[in-house]
Amino acid sequence: MLNSLEPNKIFAITSRAPKYVLFLFVIVFSIGLTEALFLSPEDYKQSHSVRIMYVHVPSAWISLGIFSIIAFLSILSFIFKNKNFPLISKSLAPSGFIFNIIALVTGAIWGKPTWGTWWAWDARITSMLILALFYSMYLLSWKIFKNDEKAVKISSIIAILGVINVPIIKFSVDWWSTLHQSSSVKILSTTTIHTSMLIPLAIMTAAFTLFSILIFLMKYNTELIKIKNKGLDRL
Repeated sequence: MLNSLEPNKIFAITSRAPKYVLFLFVIVFSIGLTEALFLSPEDYKQSHSVRIMYVHVPSAWISLGIFSIIAFLSILSFIFKNKNFPLISKSLAPSGFIFNIIALVTGAIWGKPTWGTWWAWDARITSMLILALFYSMYLLSWKIFKNDEKAVKISSIIAILGVINVPIIKFSVDWWSTLHQSSSVKILSTTTIHTSMLIPLAIMTAAFTLFSILIFLMKYNTELIKIKNKGLDRL
């Protein structure tokens, strides 16, 4: 069924969505920024520099999540030969790459007052840099290969190989001795971060998620327009 989706019908739905997502993003981001900058407490060790966490951590989470989705869809596209899966993956990649870069830059800014250096070849920092390289290769594969089938194949291989790095990033602080502290927010065990910091962190994560959805919709709609201009009535 997904192989016979009509671009016109999809576009009729997705073209309306960005304005609503933008509206939600502005509201949630405004609340999150107020919480992060003014209402959340300063850290007893890091003082106000800890507020970088509210940008750094959500950015890292989202970049990891998006790459995982891209890899999953890439596997599905190999199995089911579905043309919509690579289109979704291609549209997700720019926002994932943006948040990956934001995570690296804010990590460097946070590292200077905390560790006394802008950069260290820490296990997590290095593995996040490797993720950025995989994002770059994935995006470049769509630019380099003009043949759609070849681009889908190469980009999917890159995503599937790159996703091996995701658990390395996640567990790097547990497997090696690193500058990074261990995870404070945990799903399967007790979260060690106080609610006064956890709430703004959650709100900022929601805001950044909405922003990534907004970028995805804009890119996805652009891809649908390209398909329509080619005169194709099926994906």
